Amino acid sequence: MAASLDKTEIINGLPAWLTGEIASVIAQREAKGPPTGYWGEPLAAVASADDPLFARLREVVDPEHAMPSDLLPSAQSVVVYFLPFRRWLGKENSLSGEFASRGWAEAYVATNRMIADVNARLKAKLREEGFDAVETPATHNFDEVKLVSRWSHKHLGYIAGLGTFGVHHLLITRAGCCGRLGSLVTDMPIPATPRPEEEWCLAKAGFACSACVKKCVYGALRAGGFDRTACYAQCLRTDAYYSDLPLVDVCGKCGCEAPCSHGIPPRKAAGRGAGE
Repeated sequence: MAASLDKTEIINGLPAWLTGEIASVIAQREAKGPPTGYWGEPLAAVASADDPLFARLREVVDPEHAMPSDLLPSAQSVVVYFLPFRRWLGKENSLSGEFASRGWAEAYVATNRMIADVNARLKAKLREEGFDAVETPATHNFDEVKLVSRWSHKHLGYIAGLGTFGVHHLLITRAGCCGRLGSLVTDMPIPATPRPEEEWCLAKAGFACSACVKKCVYGALRAGGFDRTACYAQCLRTDAYYSDLPLVDVCGKCGCEAPCSHGIPPRKAAGRGAGE
């Protein structure tokens, strides 16, 4: 693995072995069958555990948000990765009516397992090279009263340079926002990934776009803000609807079939917003 850190193999500050290992786990799972076809090519990024933005999480997310050193005292780097869903899955969820589609719910369960497998693989590889690592849960690590995460993958993804936030409060990556995030803390010193220099959300960049707001018909997402209580209530309704599945408190409508669902939305096709 030491050779993987050679400058010639670093893409945008990221050792290529990270995405390679993640893609390998996905391929192995799909080969074992039955194939799901849920996931596209993964993305990965790295933040320094000393990045001052981590301290800001206790201001913008929750005062009890964990720091990398809380998980691993010797932490040097935080690896964050994105498993994008394929277009067919996002389209199916967009068209499914009141609740998330069954495929979306099943993909949620499968992706939780996939993230656990990816973390286990990365942890094992790091330990083979003499570095420690701590896995973090894919989900359900949030305060059920405050409805905020104690380890917010999407905020970690922003710090690591994976993307920028949209009006829908999802992280827009180079592969869009339709997918899932995972993370790992390690004491391996890995070069940090640069953060984007511009907003990837059309609305936040001053262009006319309200696609995600129109997608939410549950009163959770509005032009003026986000009601996380209404959002979570709809997610729980989906879970009750699919009572035969493990916990599937999901919705995802706002991130499906929108300009930012599967890539950075093109600005040429967007008109300027009010006041521009």
